[in-house]
Amino acid sequence: MKELVSFLRPLIERFVGYRTASANWGSTYEESIRYFDRFCRENYPEGTELKQEMLDSWCSIRKTESPRSRNCRIRVIRAFVQYLHDRSLSEVKPPEILKEIPSGYIPHYFSPKELTDFFHVCDSLKPKNNTIASHARVLTVPVFFRLLYSSGIRTCEARLLRKVDVNLNDGVMSITNSKGPHQHFVVLHDSMLSLMASYDREISHLIPNRKFYFPKEKENHFERYWVQYNFNLLWARCGFEHATAYELRHHYATQNINGWIGNSEFNTKFYYLSKSMGHTTLESTRYYYSLVPQLANILQETNEESFNAIIPEVTDHEQA
Repeated sequence: MKELVSFLRPLIERFVGYRTASANWGSTYEESIRYFDRFCRENYPEGTELKQEMLDSWCSIRKTESPRSRNCRIRVIRAFVQYLHDRSLSEVKPPEILKEIPSGYIPHYFSPKELTDFFHVCDSLKPKNNTIASHARVLTVPVFFRLLYSSGIRTCEARLLRKVDVNLNDGVMSITNSKGPHQHFVVLHDSMLSLMASYDREISHLIPNRKFYFPKEKENHFERYWVQYNFNLLWARCGFEHATAYELRHHYATQNINGWIGNSEFNTKFYYLSKSMGHTTLESTRYYYSLVPQLANILQETNEESFNAIIPEVTDHEQA
């Protein structure tokens, strides 16, 4: 974990140690608590103990947030404060979870033309200058977004993918830095494996002995904004309606499910899809089952009885 800078450092380190020992810690949690630590350092430089006003200021919902996104942002902070409260280390009350209102949001459906045009733009990138970073971007962008498209992994999982996590001999990726603490495995398609191997050779010439598969520098990975910036920039060049990089994950799931309609092994394939996507419950994967009305109707007609036997109804919307 990167160095903490606020007066909360000793308590945060105790909390992280506790959660790590409980196998309940991940990169997303680490990133969130570092942001809170930095917030306290910048806004309360003379602080010596956590105050309610500090917590309330951080946890208040922002103009750009929905209740759901705010709840996700503060989840680990809430757990941290509860940890302190249970051990009489602080009298600050944990923040409340806001009621989430389903947004009715339907992820963008990528047409074959959109995908073809987008990847053509990715492949057409040219170095802006003669720096290592500029040349590395030209190599990384086409492979990074193709990996999202072909594997369905989360954008954070791709960013935090380490070189040692990718076995180029058997084509299996070990996803250890994810939404939560759970490790899962993803098998690469043969064409993607070939592309990853070629990328590995080329990027190794630019950045030898790198730690991360897609390196910002030798020891560092790209931040979240890198994904947003590059996808938005290249997607805008295509002239299509708004979409996000994360929606490549949605596309992967729905395309797989759609291809299994009428297949006698539908339930088995669905189970493997759920594990490959890093879902802890099948309900999370069933979220995609409800994205496209036409798909849901077909599935109900062809697989309803056996499907419902293993997968209960979704009771809560999840950004899976």
